[in-house]
Amino acid sequence: MFRKAALPTVSNGSYLQGQANGKLSSMDSGQPVREGKVVLKKKVTLLRGISIIIGTIIGAGIFISPKGILKNTGSVGMSLTVWTVCGILSLFGALCYAELGTCIKKSGGHYTYILEAFGPLPAFVRVWVELLIIRPAATAVISLAFGRYILEPFFMQCEIPELAIKLITAVGITLVMVLNSTSVSWSARIQMFLTFCKLVAILIIIVPGVIQLIKGETEHFKNAFAGNDASIMGLPLAFYSGMYAYSGWFYLNFVTEEVENPEKNIPLAICISMIIVTVGYVLTNVAYFTTISAGELLLSKAVAVTFAERLMGNFSLAVPVFVALSCFGSMNGGVFAVSRMFFVASREGHLPEILSMIHVRKHTPLPAVIVLHPLTMIMLFNGDLYSLLNFLSFARWLFIGLVVAGLIYLRYKRPDMPRPFKVPLFIPALFSFTCLFMVALSLYSDPVNTGIGFAITLTGIPAYYLFIVWDNKPKWFRKLLGKSWCGTSLLQEFLRALP
Repeated sequence: MFRKAALPTVSNGSYLQGQANGKLSSMDSGQPVREGKVVLKKKVTLLRGISIIIGTIIGAGIFISPKGILKNTGSVGMSLTVWTVCGILSLFGALCYAELGTCIKKSGGHYTYILEAFGPLPAFVRVWVELLIIRPAATAVISLAFGRYILEPFFMQCEIPELAIKLITAVGITLVMVLNSTSVSWSARIQMFLTFCKLVAILIIIVPGVIQLIKGETEHFKNAFAGNDASIMGLPLAFYSGMYAYSGWFYLNFVTEEVENPEKNIPLAICISMIIVTVGYVLTNVAYFTTISAGELLLSKAVAVTFAERLMGNFSLAVPVFVALSCFGSMNGGVFAVSRMFFVASREGHLPEILSMIHVRKHTPLPAVIVLHPLTMIMLFNGDLYSLLNFLSFARWLFIGLVVAGLIYLRYKRPDMPRPFKVPLFIPALFSFTCLFMVALSLYSDPVNTGIGFAITLTGIPAYYLFIVWDNKPKWFRKLLGKSWCGTSLLQEFLRALP
């Protein structure tokens, strides 16, 4: 059932029910927590926070096809420049989220910050699109990459059957959901292990590349900025590809309330992670160019495999395994973080109440995790995944830009808000302009799909008034929505979850 939407308030955050005045209680407010209250515990340390960010940013792209930037820049030198600039711009965006995460100590990421700055309607639209389309489709896409590469060593001489890929993908998705439903500690530990595997895989590429440079293999860096001139649309599209490759830096803000000492650990985790990822991405591309020419890179179906075959022989068989582990880490980190957005949205009255309940023994947001499973399976077996992602790719930058604009707005609206970590104003201004540029580029380069995505996003407005604002719903309509006490009670009992 839906609760009446709570009034947005800046809170230090806690997984406690709303008070009579619509404000959430705060763990730091001095109010005692009721005995026996089921809450999510602070189990995300600095190291686990770093693993969440790195583990969700680094997916399959850097190993398989990091060629979108090269294709649109036309030269090795310009492509490396774009990789570096995109890393710096992503760091700027991450620093903005670090400020928001330390002054608004509530989980939920984009949703929470939009709610605090601009109110419930845009926040509801954000979580509406995320729950119904974006997250299930994004999870299905990265999971398909996991399914393909985990099977590749068994189908070296032939094409992998699509059904086999989807079946092993379904197993992988289910495993991730079970893991995140069972234990916060174990999902965080596995995320740390998978992040370690990703960094090892990147080092396996970087170290031979550095050795090649020491040997003087710099042929492909001569006249690095010579080549095909980038078109007027080429450079913006290259930046679009680069910013997409770095996306994922915001996921730690989805679990703020579970982070130990968030005032210190959130900024530290973000800065350390972004430096590691940016340096890793740039050096990986440098390593590729010590062995592979620009033309060969554009023709390769799997750049890391081509690189490994030339320098490491049969060891290249390990590359698909590392790619599969990398994809699994992105799946795990995404589900771990985004389930908290649904949890918080339910707590604020914007999603069914069952999604804000916690398993009595495992202390995990079990309903908010498993709600993704059927939706992702539907996308996996029936949806046109890549079209859906194209439809809604602009939505990510639209709402991230809105969040960062909200940071500037809150500076003036609430100047006395405690800000343990504060960025210079030019950083959110520059990054919000970058997001606006990305949205405009989406409209220009693919107006049809972007228009469809915009229309899908707008369906959240009538849904908000229908499900949230309209109080006097007929009894039959409430039952149709599953608002009867019995339905929620049965789900609570079945899932062993409490508010």
